[in-house]
Amino acid sequence: MSEKELLEKCFRQGQMTRRDFLVRLSALGAAASVGTSLLATPLKAAAPKKGGRFRLGVTGGSISDSLDPAVIEAPMPFTINWQLRNCLVEIDHDGNLIPELAESWESSPDAAQWIFNLRRGVEFHNGKSLEAQDVIESINHHRGKDSKSRAKGIVDQITEINADGKHRIVFNLETGNADFPYIMSDFHLTIQPAGDTDLNAGIGTGGYVLVNFEPGVRCLVKRNPNYWKAGRAHFDEIETLSIEDINARTSALKTGQIDAMNRCDLKTVHLMERVPGIEILKYNGTTHYTFPMRTDVPPFDNNDVRLALKYAIDREDIVKRILMGYGSLGNDHPIARTNRYFAGSLPQREYDPEKARHHLKKAGIGQHTFKLHLAEAAFPGAIDAGVLYKEHAAKAGIDIQVVREPNDGYWKEVWKKVPWCGCYWTSRATEDWMFSMAYAAGATQNDTKWEHPEFNQLLVAARAELDEAKRRKMYIEMQRLVRDEGGVVIPMFADRVEAISSKICYEKLAGNWELDGERCSERWWFA
Repeated sequence: MSEKELLEKCFRQGQMTRRDFLVRLSALGAAASVGTSLLATPLKAAAPKKGGRFRLGVTGGSISDSLDPAVIEAPMPFTINWQLRNCLVEIDHDGNLIPELAESWESSPDAAQWIFNLRRGVEFHNGKSLEAQDVIESINHHRGKDSKSRAKGIVDQITEINADGKHRIVFNLETGNADFPYIMSDFHLTIQPAGDTDLNAGIGTGGYVLVNFEPGVRCLVKRNPNYWKAGRAHFDEIETLSIEDINARTSALKTGQIDAMNRCDLKTVHLMERVPGIEILKYNGTTHYTFPMRTDVPPFDNNDVRLALKYAIDREDIVKRILMGYGSLGNDHPIARTNRYFAGSLPQREYDPEKARHHLKKAGIGQHTFKLHLAEAAFPGAIDAGVLYKEHAAKAGIDIQVVREPNDGYWKEVWKKVPWCGCYWTSRATEDWMFSMAYAAGATQNDTKWEHPEFNQLLVAARAELDEAKRRKMYIEMQRLVRDEGGVVIPMFADRVEAISSKICYEKLAGNWELDGERCSERWWFA
C-alpha cells in the first residue's frame, strides 16, 4: 500500500482530520489528485484488527524498575503494568468511570461502605479464576503501617476489606467518601492472584502476557489469547523500550524503529508534523510541572522563603519558552481547569521580583544559594526551565544554582531526597484523590513533606460532605492553602504532545494520562 493510499484509508476511517489529511498529501505532492467525492464522504470509525508488533518508545525507565505495582512511578512501568493487569474500574476517553474487573458497585447512604461485584469468568495468566480474595490481597498490599506503596495515601482511608462470597467485596472506610470508586482506577491498584509472592512474574488478568522484562531497558509481552475484555488488546506483541533522550526517541520514530513515542520535543514538533508517515497527537491534559520544596528542612520550612520563590518565577515566560505555548499558567496548586472544583476565583500569581525580595528579606536568611536539582527525567525541558528560573529570580536578588542530575535513578535517588528538585504530575480524577496522594500529611507521595492541620481537617471533611455547595467551598479553600502556604511552585500545566506512526489507528484519546490514558497498548491497533 502506498503512502497516499494509506492516508486515504486512514481519512476514510476517521483516523485524521480533513486538514491533517490535506497537509500530509501536500507533503507528498499528491493533494491535487484527490477527488472531491472523497473529501465529502462521511467518515466512520475503522473496525480494529488484530496483529503486528507494536514498538513503544517512552520515558521513565530505570534499572531499578520493578513490576511490583506498589512502587511504580514513571511512564514506562505505568504502561507495562496496564499491559499485564487490570483495576476494578477504569477511566474512559471522556473521563467517566466505567466497569473493569468489577461489573458494578454500590454504597451505603453515608458513602462509608462500598460494595464491588466482580465480573465472573475472568482468568489470570496462570489460569486461576478471579475471586474476591485476589482483590483483598492486592489492595492490602498497599495498606498497613509499614507499607512503602506509592498508593498508601489513598488507601489509608480503608479500615477493613471483607469478602461476601467469591465475587463480592465490601470496603469499610474511616468516613464517607463519595468519590471512592475513582480511587480503584489508580494504576497502582491493579489486581494480582492471591498468594502471588513474585510480582516480577507479571501475572495479571490483562490483555498481554509477560515474555521478558529488562528493567530500564525493554519489556516484551504477547497477546493474552484468553483476554476477557471484548474489542481490546489487538497487537500480537508489544515491545516497550526505555528511550529517555528526547532526540533519540524522535530519531527512532522517524526511522521506523518505533511506532509511538511520548513527550515530543516542543521546539521541533512543527518539523515533525511535516514528516510523511508521522502523526502528532495534541490534546489537553492535566499534567503539571512542579518544583517541590522539602518543608521539613531549612530554609524551606519558612513560608516566606517559599513565597519568595513563588513570586520569583515568570510563568508566562516559562509557558512560552519551555512549553512553546502548548500549555497554560499554573497557580501553585495541582487542581486542573478540567476538575469539577477548580478554584477559578483565586487570583493568578504573577511574577513580582519586589514581592519576592520582600518575602526573602522577611525570612531573614541573608545571602543564600538555593540549589535546584534537575534532570530531563523530571519533565521535558526541566534543565532549561531551571536556567530560566535562575534568570528570573536573579532580578529579585535570589541566587539559584541549577544542579544537573543523571536521568537514570532520578526518581529513586533525587526526588523526595533532596531539599528542592523538579517533578511532574497528572491531576487525578478527583480533588480528594490528588490531595490525598500528594498533599496529605504522611502520604508517601507527599514530596514536600507538607503538614498543615487546617488542610488535613478540610480534606477529611470534604471527602464525606454530600452537599455540593459546601464541598466546593472546602476544595477551593484547600487550593488556596496549597497556593499560599504549600511547599510547591507550580508554574505551568502542559498539553500532551505525542507522536505516532500513521499506521496506528485509535478511537478518541483520553487525556487523564499520557498515551491515551496509558491504555494505548490495549486500545490502539495497526491499520
